[in-house]
Amino acid sequence: MKTFIMSLMISLFACASNHHPPLETVESVDLNRYLGKWYEIARFEQRFQKGCTATTAEYSKNNDGTIKVVNRCRLNSPDGKLKEAIGKARVVDKETNAKLKVQFFLRWLPLNFLAGDYWIIELGDDYEYAMVGAPNREYLWFLARTATIDETLYMELVQKAENHGFDTSKLLVTEH
Repeated sequence: MKTFIMSLMISLFACASNHHPPLETVESVDLNRYLGKWYEIARFEQRFQKGCTATTAEYSKNNDGTIKVVNRCRLNSPDGKLKEAIGKARVVDKETNAKLKVQFFLRWLPLNFLAGDYWIIELGDDYEYAMVGAPNREYLWFLARTATIDETLYMELVQKAENHGFDTSKLLVTEH
């Protein structure tokens, strides 16, 4: 009986964890065009971003070919206390440059402990917006080169996120 229950639990877990098709990324990313400052338009709330408003991400090249990541936000209001996290991204799919791993640095944790998937799944023709997510569909960000985007583009991004299998009811619009 224990074996049957264990098999059933394993089967249910396998079905629950594999209900999404593979996450598609954009065909290619010119990393030099992707560098620079991005404003967060919306996100899935994460514990490391609790209370964040006026959120930005700035990307620049490191000498070793990795990308320096500087995330900033203001806590609880656009005038709140500044919070900053510094990390490093590395390309894991050199064919497209659309799949990266990002690590943030904390003295009390090993560097690779915080490595997370950063997959570019939508990108404007002029790199004016991006949608970034993870294959488990637990992380999602809408980014833009400006602090706001028009409602039509926002709704298009929501639809595209749904088409990628994300639960868009979890989106939180970022206050700037």
